[in-house]
Amino acid sequence: MLERIHLAVIREVSRQGSLTAAANVLCLTQSALSHTVKKLEQQLGTDVWHREGRSLRLTQAGEYLLGLANRVLPQLEHAEQLMRQYAQGQRGTLRIGMECHPCYQWLLKVVAPYLADWPDVDVDVKQKFQFGGIGALFGYEIDILVTPDPLHKPGLRFEPVFDYEQVLVVASGHRLAGRGHVMPHELAEEVLITYPVAVERLDIYNQFLLPAACMPRKHKVIETTDILLQMVAAGRGVTALPRWLVDEYVPKMALTSVRLGERGVAKQLFLGVREADGDIDYLRAFVAKARATGTGTSDR
Repeated sequence: MLERIHLAVIREVSRQGSLTAAANVLCLTQSALSHTVKKLEQQLGTDVWHREGRSLRLTQAGEYLLGLANRVLPQLEHAEQLMRQYAQGQRGTLRIGMECHPCYQWLLKVVAPYLADWPDVDVDVKQKFQFGGIGALFGYEIDILVTPDPLHKPGLRFEPVFDYEQVLVVASGHRLAGRGHVMPHELAEEVLITYPVAVERLDIYNQFLLPAACMPRKHKVIETTDILLQMVAAGRGVTALPRWLVDEYVPKMALTSVRLGERGVAKQLFLGVREADGDIDYLRAFVAKARATGTGTSDR
């Protein structure tokens, strides 16, 4: 019979690269771990690993079990953590993943009142994922994904939070400042500054420049919003950001926004959650708080 320890062994050997290292992590002797593997192979009637000298290579059966372990074990570990927290009268930790660089400042407006309402819930924010935000949700690394680009998959639900417009941001003295809108070819001589995100996931490329077969003169990346906008205000380039975020900086910096195209680039922010977590009260409360908070501007 396939047991949890079997999946744990297969996952840990894959992670650590050897039986010895895996045994140390699992607090087992190497002989006990080897016995567990041998017994499993006998029960299954097939090998899990091919032994090549001192190294191990998963068989087709082993690869299947490793995939099963990577799906099932995180769910069991997550459930056990929740049960411990319930037993101790706690609610737990809400782990939020961010796929929206400029949304960090918006998130702060949601987290502060949420923590006041839920004193027995902690909040942790993760901005980078080894396998992407969707993988982090499925892998139980996070509980909520903040994203403007939902990828609908079975087992996940995306809740719309608010609508917004992506706009071009330029220095107040820029040649494009004061225009009603800008067309793609007008950025051909500009330095475009963006967050370090793949081009195909940047709205200004996939919804504005690429459909018109236009490209900026140069593309630079900057990780932090404040430095990015300081560069734009100094005339070192232009950028594209949500209008609600730009409106917060305009009174403080020499910046202005211009619509991208005659119709603009409309976007929507979503919170992605696992359908299986739909009954968790503090998770539902965060989604409700996020909707109520909106952007704090007329973009909502």
